[in-house]
Order: sequence, then structure tokens, then C-alpha cells
Amino acid sequence: IADRREGIGVCGWILVSLSFLLVLITFPVSIWACMKVIREYERAVVFRLGRILSKKAKGPGMVLILPCTDTFIKVDLRMVTCKIPPQEILTKDAVTAQVDGVVYYRIHSAISAVANVSDVHSATLLLAQTTLRNILGTQSLAQLVAGREEIAHSIQAMLDSATEQWGVKVARVEIKDVRIPVAMQRAMAAEAEAAQDTRAKVVAAEGERNASRALKEASMVLAESPAGLQLRYLQTLTTVAAGNNSTIVFPLPINMLGNLGQKSKGG
Repeated sequence: IADRREGIGVCGWILVSLSFLLVLITFPVSIWACMKVIREYERAVVFRLGRILSKKAKGPGMVLILPCTDTFIKVDLRMVTCKIPPQEILTKDAVTAQVDGVVYYRIHSAISAVANVSDVHSATLLLAQTTLRNILGTQSLAQLVAGREEIAHSIQAMLDSATEQWGVKVARVEIKDVRIPVAMQRAMAAEAEAAQDTRAKVVAAEGERNASRALKEASMVLAESPAGLQLRYLQTLTTVAAGNNSTIVFPLPINMLGNLGQKSKGG
């Protein structure tokens, strides 16, 4: 509708001429009824005999309109924050969840917003709700929780393409909260706890294996050097004696232990 340009006809020009003549006759009193002030963030869509006056909206500043033949509609071009009410959806893996979000958009074409849709703000809100439900219905719960940013970008792209003919530019979409049933929360917490326990056991087993390998290598080194075993024995005695304890250590030469072991084998 905003792209069509048709004339007002001969009768229309006659009515416009009469309206202009009325303004001249009643000047300067009529000038106050003809002047309209449009703010910086607003635009005025002027209709003359029911037809859009031009392809470009008027403003900002002062706009002159003719009485009886001209009407206008103000359109706010500022960013609008639209809160999407909580939507109950069924995810791909059959989990019920409630999701709400926020849509940030603005009108970039005042004529399209007035001529192509009756209520642009209501239409954008309803479209955002249906788009949110449609996209989230194709995602699993894990994807919904972990991929909020990607889902928000998908919703923004779909909304932007759908509202382009309405003169609306969707700047940003955010998913505020994802609420799932209490029973599902407990099940997910139990699953996460079991996964943590599994990882802890794996880490502990890995540490035991590394420790056993280190002890094996140390025993091989000590077997090749008997003096090293004696030094290690003395170092252990020094460590034990350094603490404030009541343990009494009697050092015993290791070679004596070796001789006792050989005698026990010979006996």
C-alpha cells in the first residue's frame, strides 16, 4: 500500500483548492490550526482525502496541513522494548519448559508501519511469541539451556525478515529465563552429581596408576644402586626425627637386614 501512488482526481483537487481558499480567508487565525510540531524522534504520515500525501513521512519540525482534507498520524521511531510473556513449550526430547524473552525493535519506515498493518506493536509481539514457540520446539533441553545466544540470533533473523514489510527493524532478541519442572531439576542435579563422581574416580585411578609407575621406576633405580637405598633410608629417618612426636627410631644398617634375610633362607 505504501508503494502505490495514485492521484486524488479532479474532485479531490477542487476540495483541496476550497480548503486552501478557506485558509487564506481566515488567515492568520487558521494558521494555528494548520501548523503541527513533530518532535525529533517522531514522523508524521499525512493523508490527503484518505490517500498518503507522499512516499516520505513528514518531520521533524513544523508541518503544515490543510483543514478538512488532511489528517495525519504520528509514529514514534524510538527503540521499543517488548516483553514476551512466558511460553509453555514442549522441547524436542519431550520436556515441558516455560521460556520468556525480550525483543528490542524500532520502526524505520513510518509509512509502512501505518499503511501495511493496523497495529504494528501488537503484531510484532504476537509474531515474536509464535516464532519463539516454533524455534524452541525444534530444540532439545540441553540445546535450549546451552545455546541461548544462537537461538536468540535465529529468532531475531526470522522476526526481522517477517517484519520488514511492516517497516520494523528487530535489533535484538534475548531469552530471559528457562523454567523446567522441579522433578526434572532434581533428575538433572542427580545426573550432574553422578557425572562428577565418575570423573573424580577416573582422576583418582589415573593418579594411582601414575604413582605406581613412579614407584616402579624408583625401585629399579634403587636396585641398581644399593648406596642410594641407604641414603634414602637415612633421609627418611631425618624426616621422622624432625617432627615433634614421641616416636623413637633405632637405626639399623640395611646390610644387616640383608644378611638376616640370607640366613633365614639358608636355614
